This record gives sequence, structure tokens and C-alpha cells, in this order.
Amino acid sequence: MTSVALAFSGGLDTTVCVPLLKEEYGYDNVVAVTVDVGQPEAEFAEARETADALGLDIHVIDATAEFASLCFDSVRANATYQGYPLGTALARPIIAKAILEVAEEQGCDAIAHGCTGKGNDQLRFETVWRGSDLDVIAPVRELGLTREWEVEYAAERNLPVEAGNEGAWSIDTNLWSRSVEGGQLEDPSHIPSEDIYDWTQTPDGSEELVEVTFEDGYPVALNGDGLSATALIEELNALAGAYGVGRTDMLEDRMLGLKVRENYEHPAATVLLTAHEALEQFVFTKTERDFKPQIDDQWAQTAYKGLVDAPLMNSLEGYLDASQEKVTGTVTVKLQGGAVRPVARESEYGVYSENAASFNTETVDGIEQADATGVAKYHGFQERLANQVAASAAAAEKPELSTDGGE
Repeated sequence: MTSVALAFSGGLDTTVCVPLLKEEYGYDNVVAVTVDVGQPEAEFAEARETADALGLDIHVIDATAEFASLCFDSVRANATYQGYPLGTALARPIIAKAILEVAEEQGCDAIAHGCTGKGNDQLRFETVWRGSDLDVIAPVRELGLTREWEVEYAAERNLPVEAGNEGAWSIDTNLWSRSVEGGQLEDPSHIPSEDIYDWTQTPDGSEELVEVTFEDGYPVALNGDGLSATALIEELNALAGAYGVGRTDMLEDRMLGLKVRENYEHPAATVLLTAHEALEQFVFTKTERDFKPQIDDQWAQTAYKGLVDAPLMNSLEGYLDASQEKVTGTVTVKLQGGAVRPVARESEYGVYSENAASFNTETVDGIEQADATGVAKYHGFQERLANQVAASAAAAEKPELSTDGGE
């Protein structure tokens, strides 16, 4: 008997894949695998009910702790892609690894997903799976399925698919972010209604201060209370979401070159990334601040592609480990009107001297205001010289007008 492990959510795509894997690909047994990376409990209930209706054995794997750890790695790298915190991109490799482990434990011959051929997730799953000996199956992509065809197929076969919001938009939720796409949102000129949001409230005039404590660049406490990574993210999602923090509406460039409209909610991620960067500003020298964005960008770009185990990532993590040793301290942020901003910072590693910065001190460590005169004379010297040379050359090239009256 041949078996295939299927990344299974109980939604339209993966439900339709079940009969297709049997009828079109000839597999006798489909093993459903659902991986918990912080989705709502209702999604697991739906997955179990659908699997039961389809006669499938379902394996639900808890990977929330591993996923939360990767999210905190992304905080140390200030990781965003085109302006939004990575969420789905970080979750997919975690999910893919868990499914592969089940597939190998169950002795499966192949492994499958229900991703479209137009998205990023197919690549993020398969970069993990293609390192194994299992065949990789992608029915939606390989059979060229559309959402309309899937809906009709499910109705004809009486498949247990609940419409939910599938007809209006597609939603993907994990511990770190919630994405909403499809339907009217595919029109860049369409203004989304408030009902697409679930984690964030419409901002009002209220405000709240929150203290975030970091150790070696990792968030470890909120308002002085130490929390696990998972608990900290969950608490901060609720807290910051109540003030409307963490909404992104953007045109995103996918790996295959398509530009797509995406809406995201990511309250905790927004707060932690903002606070972390504020602490780095406090403890880093100027040269460190100038250099680190190069590391951050490479980390984010590589993670966006789902290549979290790439050799490059190991090298980047080496720099992060060294640089983050002094990113330890507390940042107070203010949540207000859908925004978060740092308002106070404390760290024993702060590269800052209040005495030196004050306008009320004359001499600091033997340096006086008058010592800046020499610097001021040299500052911009080459630029001034270049402008003088250019002006002289232009004057020399200008023809002289005759004044002899033409005689």
C-alpha cells in the first residue's frame, strides 16, 4: 500500500487534495498532518472534523515553542521584508520539518501540499522536503487548479468544506502574524473594511506604557514579569492589538516576481521589533549601527525564502550572537493611536554620557568646546575646494566680449 503525507488544514485546498491524491496520483492512503504554530483552536477542531469526515488519520504536532524561538531570532535581526515583520515565512519551514518527520515515521512514499503555483509557500515547503528521499506532490500547482474549480469540485463530491470567509478572502494565522488576502483585497484601489481585522482594534485616543526587557537581544519580560517566548508573544498580541498596533497594508513582491496585495496584523512583532531597535540604538556605536542593517537585511531576505537552515544563516547568526551580547536592558514603549514608539531606555551597556551630551557642561574627559574649532575648519574642506575649482574652470571657459566697437 502506498502512502502520502499531506500538509492538512481542513480548508478548501487541502480537503480537495485528498481525493485527488488517491484518484489522480494513485496513492492508497493519505496521512493528514496539522502543525500547531499558534493558530486559533477552532482551526484544529475544523481540521479534526474534516479529517474524520474524510476517513483520515490526522496527526497534530505542537511546534509553537520552536516557532516562537525562531520569531525571537528574527527580533535580534530586526527582520522585516519590505516593511512588515516576517510571519508566514518563518512558520513554513517549521511546519515542513514537522510534516517530514511524521511522513518518515509513518513510512510514507511521498509528501504533499495544497499550495498554489503562484505563491511563496510551495518553495518554502519544498526546500525542506526535497532534502529527503520522498516524492514531492503539489496537486493544486501540477493540475492547474483554480479556487472556483475547487469550490465546484468540493460541491460535486460533497466534500466537508465550510465556506467561512474562504469566498471573500484567504486567512493564514500563526503566533506571530495574521495575513489576509484574496477577494476584493486583490484590487489595490479597494479600501478594506474593519471586519478583515481580528487581532487589532480600531485605534482611539487611549494610551498605555509597556516595558520590554531584553537579554542578549532576546525579549524575556513584559512590565517586569518574566515569560516564555510563546506566552510573551500571546500577551503582547492582546495588549498591543487593543490599541490598533500592528497593521500593514502593502503591495508585496513575491519570490516568483508577482506583486500582490497583502494585509497583515502583527501587534507583538511590531512592538518587539520597535523596542529592540531602540535598545540597539542606545548600546551600539555609530559604526555598529551603520553596519548591522546589512546583516539584518540578509537575514530577512534569506528567511523570507524559507532558507532558515542555509549556511549563510549560520554565518549571520554568528555575528548576531556576538553583537547581541550587550543588547540587554529595558525599553519603555507607548501604545497609542495604532502606533508604538519608544519613550525610555535603560541598559548598563548604553554608549551614552548625559554629562557629555549636556549643554550645561564645558569640559568632559579633557575635551572642551573650543577643541571643535579645528574639526569645524576641516569639515567640508574637499567640498568647498571642489566647488571653487569648478567655479574657476567655468570662468576660464567663458568667452570674453569685445569692447572695441568693431573697428
